[in-house]
Amino acid sequence: MIAAFAISIKTGLLFWFLVSFSSGNAEPWDSSNYFSLVYPLALLTSALLGAVFPTRAWLWGVLMMLSQVPVVAMLSGVGPLLLAGLAYAAALAVPAAGVSALAGYLRQRVSHRPR
Repeated sequence: MIAAFAISIKTGLLFWFLVSFSSGNAEPWDSSNYFSLVYPLALLTSALLGAVFPTRAWLWGVLMMLSQVPVVAMLSGVGPLLLAGLAYAAALAVPAAGVSALAGYLRQRVSHRPR
């Protein structure tokens, strides 16, 4: 479980840094690559984490998305828009949590199926 925690946070940070630095935007969701490449990769990674670590699987998607907020604070500074960024990250975390929860559920169903 600690491994899933670390992987989800590090992956979220890595995605955010890569998009920020490659696009030049402090807030990567302003980049065209965020929703066409990075967010789908984050959802896929959330699903993989949910399948590999099915206990509390929903948490891996949430952590991946919310771990991006400190990067915004580092690059843009702490200001009144940080709360909006947190709300935006929380909204993006909902599908990620759903995907990882579904993958965890499916993994548990498959592993508990009678043979």
